[in-house]
Amino acid sequence: MYERLARWLGQRVLEIGAGIGTMSAFLADHERVVLTDPDVGYVTKLRERFRGRTNVAIRSLTLPDVDGQLTSERLDTVVCLNVLEHVRDDQNSLDAIKRVLVPGGRLVLLVPALPAIYGTLDAELGHVRRYTARELRQKYAAAGFRLVYLEYFNLAGIFGWWLVGNVLRRRLIPTGALAVYDWLVPLFRLERFIPWRLGQSLIAIGEKPA
Repeated sequence: MYERLARWLGQRVLEIGAGIGTMSAFLADHERVVLTDPDVGYVTKLRERFRGRTNVAIRSLTLPDVDGQLTSERLDTVVCLNVLEHVRDDQNSLDAIKRVLVPGGRLVLLVPALPAIYGTLDAELGHVRRYTARELRQKYAAAGFRLVYLEYFNLAGIFGWWLVGNVLRRRLIPTGALAVYDWLVPLFRLERFIPWRLGQSLIAIGEKPA
């Protein structure tokens, strides 16, 4: 995932929904990194994990209530991966994210795609929705972002997600399925060469007008 997104990242990065810091570890060497999460337990873990890194700040943040003081960080990138689908008011969240970015700054967003495969896994994970490409285009435009890049991600995961969540109606991803997912990781690097495709997720890069 980091390899797919790295070219869009600046040097002053806000990560929304950092969790235990899996992606954050790849961001930590940037000039300034602000890691946020709404969960107190995750915030505590982030502080422990990145203790001693003077360029990294840890804060609590719940969309769409973005702290206005973040504007003083002069952020050129907001990374928001698998978060927006949990937020009922996603449009106001996009508006708030845009306000904390400097002109020309970018929102790097990953969300689940294809409403047709919404199932028990989505419900268990607290997903309010899965997105279509058209819907993301409209929401970016409404927030004042210029959509500079949009692509589907994880073609291989569509069938498995639909099978587990809609046919088997499981509420947990089977351990075996996670092992298969790890095995499929090399395919994620190859799928970008397919000119027309779908995917379990959507990557959308929005730019705040200069």
